[in-house]
Amino acid sequence: MKTSLSLLFALVAIFSAMKAKAQTNNSSFTTATLDWKSKCTGELKYLLYLPPDYSKSSDKKSPLMLFLHGAGERGADVNRAAIHGPMSLVRQGTNFPFIIVAPQCPAGQLWDNEPLLQLLDRIESNYAVDTNRIYLTGLSMGGYGTWKLGLSHPDKFAAIAPICGGASMIDVILGTWDKKKELEKLPIWAFHGAKDDIVPLKESERVVEFLKNAGVQNIRLTVYPEAKHDSWKQAYADPKFYEWLLNQTRTGL
Repeated sequence: MKTSLSLLFALVAIFSAMKAKAQTNNSSFTTATLDWKSKCTGELKYLLYLPPDYSKSSDKKSPLMLFLHGAGERGADVNRAAIHGPMSLVRQGTNFPFIIVAPQCPAGQLWDNEPLLQLLDRIESNYAVDTNRIYLTGLSMGGYGTWKLGLSHPDKFAAIAPICGGASMIDVILGTWDKKKELEKLPIWAFHGAKDDIVPLKESERVVEFLKNAGVQNIRLTVYPEAKHDSWKQAYADPKFYEWLLNQTRTGL
């Protein structure tokens, strides 16, 4: 007990001396600037689907869907981007009324906004895209990527649909601060399985709840009671999902 009291008195004496010294010294700080440079390059492979009636020479412009796959499809074989989701349905013979671009995330990486935005710029420049009807969706890691890109660039998309994903809360908070006006009107339809044992349902719930409280008007979450992590199977197989997408346009934002 004596030792503890002695240590306490010693600490009080030290801090008292520091405070007295700080009061007598005219302390100040300086400001400085660092001019930094960064050059990052990389390769982003992607699959591209054009609807049967697509014609670049026509005056008709097509809606565009950007699809982001999950962690298991990363790598160097771009065909893995068609294992799940809309591109897997294309493989099975489904025809869609919009252009689909499905990039492949390199092995060991996560979805990064800048390469995806550059990819969209390329597709918009080279194909007849209706820029008021660009849709963003993804599953699992791609669900996280959908939230990340959609929250930081809500003015780019007519609607976003993250499936069994989640978001960093700093991305959510900054989105509602920096892009509040655009984000409030962005149509969002999220999906999740109630029994997801990889990405818990609460990851989608907390993002949706926060955005609702922040004033986002057109947002909903569909929960499949018996689905586990593969809730994308039900979401992407539902014709009503695609009908909803095609009814969304940036001209109404």
